[in-house]
Amino acid sequence: MPKIIGVDVGGTFTDIVIADEGSVVSKKVPTTVNQADAVAESIAGEPADVFLHGTTAATNTLLEERGARVGLVTDPGYEDVIEIARQDRPSLYDSGADRPTPLVAREDRVSDPAELGDVDLVAVVLIDSYLDPARETEIAGRLSKPHVLSSIVSPEFREYERLATTVLSAYLTPSVADYLAVLDERLSMTSRLVMTSSGGLVPFQDAARVAGRLVLSGPAAGVVAAAAVGEGHGYESVISFDMGGTSTDVCRITGGVPSVGTGHRVAGRVNRVPSIPIRTIGAGGGSVAWIDDGGALRVGPRSAGAMPGPAVYGKGGTELTVTDANVLAGHLPADLALAGQLELDVAAAETTARSLAERLGLSVEATVAGVLEVVDAHMERALRSVSVEEGADPRESVLVAFGGAGGLHAARLARRLGILKVLVPPHSGVFSALGLLMATPRADSARTVMLAVGDPHLGPARQEMRDDAMSRFSEMFAADPVSVTVGADVRYVGQSHELEVDADGSWDEIGARFEHMHAERYSFARSGEPIELVNLRATATGTPPVSWGDIPRIEIGREPVKSGEAWRRETLPAGYSIEGPAVIVEDNSATLIEVGDRLTVLDDGTMEILV
Repeated sequence: MPKIIGVDVGGTFTDIVIADEGSVVSKKVPTTVNQADAVAESIAGEPADVFLHGTTAATNTLLEERGARVGLVTDPGYEDVIEIARQDRPSLYDSGADRPTPLVAREDRVSDPAELGDVDLVAVVLIDSYLDPARETEIAGRLSKPHVLSSIVSPEFREYERLATTVLSAYLTPSVADYLAVLDERLSMTSRLVMTSSGGLVPFQDAARVAGRLVLSGPAAGVVAAAAVGEGHGYESVISFDMGGTSTDVCRITGGVPSVGTGHRVAGRVNRVPSIPIRTIGAGGGSVAWIDDGGALRVGPRSAGAMPGPAVYGKGGTELTVTDANVLAGHLPADLALAGQLELDVAAAETTARSLAERLGLSVEATVAGVLEVVDAHMERALRSVSVEEGADPRESVLVAFGGAGGLHAARLARRLGILKVLVPPHSGVFSALGLLMATPRADSARTVMLAVGDPHLGPARQEMRDDAMSRFSEMFAADPVSVTVGADVRYVGQSHELEVDADGSWDEIGARFEHMHAERYSFARSGEPIELVNLRATATGTPPVSWGDIPRIEIGREPVKSGEAWRRETLPAGYSIEGPAVIVEDNSATLIEVGDRLTVLDDGTMEILV
């Protein structure tokens, strides 16, 4: 196995995993304002063959609204499609809710390229370009500015979604390209790959050309790793639960492979690119507790970040956070050294808790309990959104918990959802960085085909998509893919939205898969109704750098050791069991075992909690 470094940048910490023959070393460092600084400095002096990266560069640019000034060239009469959108309200009964401001100013939307003003980058979106990209290509040849074409970014029908996705990619391109270029100059590895929202890896230079595909870069790696753990332990259905310092990311995985779709939004904006359906909420260890105008206790989405961070970090934080509440509740030992070096300032946490408690008119104990209850309620709602709301029973899944704070809340959340088992894998505090090592090189291709049931053109169209995906893969990686799969967006004739199913086999087999998924998602199916195939999607993948079975077992001692009131995870041998209440700590995370719970260490070092 070559020496591989995986680095995942979060809002609070940057996680590093270094895998060499026979060993895996991990660590956390605070995320810097310029992400490249923390990344480069954390691996300085570490020669390696492969560098894998999960980044929030695209996400931060979008959330902070500091992207490029984009010019839009489209057909006459379609300049305002980005503003008209689908004419539906973001919140039906909230008159104060509105759509995000368009990413292209009205004066920068034109039908004649000669009318473009002083823009940074041009998005070219012609209404019929999903059928024939020739006119977009011709316009691009006349532009002096960098440009993004909808026929490349999103070559599918529905003009609003294609336009919005292309504009978003253009908006993000300069900042993402600049970040990757700066980081690229500071790295010495032969191979440099970045994670996309689909859970696949692409070279730095290719990622910069499709910036919109990096919006879920980091969280996708955690889902990949959770899928590998679930499959490795024989579970058909897994819910990944990643609670970090700034946010919590959840996703349901079936059959050992994360599903990838295209109907997702980010910060209220359409981004029709291949993405794992991750639900992200502003609830993490650094989430700040506050009082709203009605006097109610709220938690998040604002975070204390890396600086100053939670009050207990002793770096000047003055607001109570979830991490502070966990320490004051006894879920984190007061003598714990976070990341092996950061000593906790319990007195500072107590001061912030007392201040908030006085304003609420509650005791410190009630305030701390309230903070944990509120954040748990937020996360429970997120977990229900990827299970119950999608027609899946969470009780049939195992919860895979990771992230710096995941193990502290997992058992309580499992109990609230009726989930009987929680898995906390090795290296859980840096698990998304580890997931980068288990991701596959990937190339995607998509095209609108509009085939009626029984159309004989299905076979040739599928082969054309396979060939295109294989060609893209070979161009990016200078190698042939290991596998190529083809999916189809299918609907009943007359429906306005589709479901994606496996496109292999006959029309009857495709129709059966569609009806099964329709019944699962919407609780009914119209057996016998004609269907139509709208889009074909092909995915070419390579071999992941490592598999879950390749990850070396954590070295353990023969006698379990307690550090103060907590067990040290690295001393717990396989087969060892602990009855709750108990706390298990490691350098980058901690796990809470409550009364009535039972923890058992499995052969690969995963901690199994029965709740």
